[in-house]
Amino acid sequence: MGTVASVLVLLVDDLEDSRAMYAEYLARSGCRVVEAGDGRRAIAVAHEQLPDVVVIDLSLPVVDGCAAIRLLKGDGETASIPVIVLTGHATLRDAKRAKDAGCDAFLVKPCLPSALLALVRKLTAPPASDPR
Repeated sequence: MGTVASVLVLLVDDLEDSRAMYAEYLARSGCRVVEAGDGRRAIAVAHEQLPDVVVIDLSLPVVDGCAAIRLLKGDGETASIPVIVLTGHATLRDAKRAKDAGCDAFLVKPCLPSALLALVRKLTAPPASDPR
């Protein structure tokens, strides 16, 4: 994991324009990016690629975002992958639903790509060494 250049991000959104904007920014910032347009594909890609972090929308076709998060977090192979919800659903109820499903962070769209990158970096940073 270490540097952002080695970070593999799975970006999941059914809106191609949204995916493209965030994917381009993350890639220009040195991340490797794989994409999925629905929840079922996201789960498959997560198992195939084992990304360092998943960025997922809540409103997805086939399998919705919360169900996809629960499936990822409930599987030993993908349970430790941090999940960032990036969604237009901005209510406290939506945030609670996402947290209850197992997400590690919640961002509301529209969100500056730099804010997403900062969160990706934070969630994929190696643990600080113990100074003792």
